[in-house]
Amino acid sequence: MAKGAGRVLAQNKKAGHDYFIEETIEAGMVLTGTEIKSIRTGKVQLKDSYVRISNGEAWISNMHVSPFEQGNRFNHDPLRARKLLLHKKQIGELVGAVKRDGYTIIPLKMYIKDGYAKLLIGVGKGKKDYDKRNDMRKKEAKREMERVFKAKNQV
Repeated sequence: MAKGAGRVLAQNKKAGHDYFIEETIEAGMVLTGTEIKSIRTGKVQLKDSYVRISNGEAWISNMHVSPFEQGNRFNHDPLRARKLLLHKKQIGELVGAVKRDGYTIIPLKMYIKDGYAKLLIGVGKGKKDYDKRNDMRKKEAKREMERVFKAKNQV
């Protein structure tokens, strides 16, 4: 199965708008029982989350996983930092990428693969405002071409 394949539970749509994604890595996560149950129901948000490297370990911060409804006292903190499961070589590559100017590690999507929750993280460089405007122009032009093509085929 390819990277990013599986049942997608959450996606960070702003990542593609705000960053040029150059490389992607699939990572596992250390989760508690109520967290995985909540994630399987799709109650997770990657909107403002980010990945940081500390003490040779990768951590995802600010990822919101809603408390499990039947979790009672065993429920988790929704915004706690969660450890990512990566090989040492992959972490070294991420550290090298982040040391370059303007690069950051962004979570792109979360999905279930072979029964395990996986996170697709990307190394990206921030876009400037004019890059974002160019992308919007290209997207609008593509939509207009599709509309014209569809109208010609219907006649």
